[in-house]
Amino acid sequence: MARHSCLALACALLIVVPASNGFAQAAQDAAAAAAKESPGLVGELSKSMSATPEQSAGAAGALFGVAKSRLNADQFSQVAKAVPGMDSLLKAAPTGGGGGGLGGALGAASQVGGSAGGLANAAAAFSKLGLSPDMVSKAVPVLVSFVTKSGGANVGNLLAGVLK
Repeated sequence: MARHSCLALACALLIVVPASNGFAQAAQDAAAAAAKESPGLVGELSKSMSATPEQSAGAAGALFGVAKSRLNADQFSQVAKAVPGMDSLLKAAPTGGGGGGLGGALGAASQVGGSAGGLANAAAAFSKLGLSPDMVSKAVPVLVSFVTKSGGANVGNLLAGVLK
């Protein structure tokens, strides 16, 4: 019986490991696409955080995922209109444990854990990207400034309010 359980576990690992590598590749592809679709934002983040464009795109996606979970659909739509390549940025964010986007995980965590939950998960996403979690505090003002310049002060204030 123990031998059967070990065999089943080994088979499950063979199925799960390649699938997770596929998700990682998808995130890298999305990060590369986001860097091309939003070069201004990704460039500013890369400079501010001394990070690669792919890391910066993933970081932006993680933080925009927090914003998406905290804003209503109309408000987030205003933010999304101010940022070229928003869909790619959101896809570039590291995923949670069982697949699926980080945005959904962030939404659930922020509802349960209050305002700190979303930013704590963003810090965890930064770690997955190879960035120090304290880089969140460097990234937020860059995102807010970019959105303010491209979408106006009201839209920038919406974003700033949910990324405190």
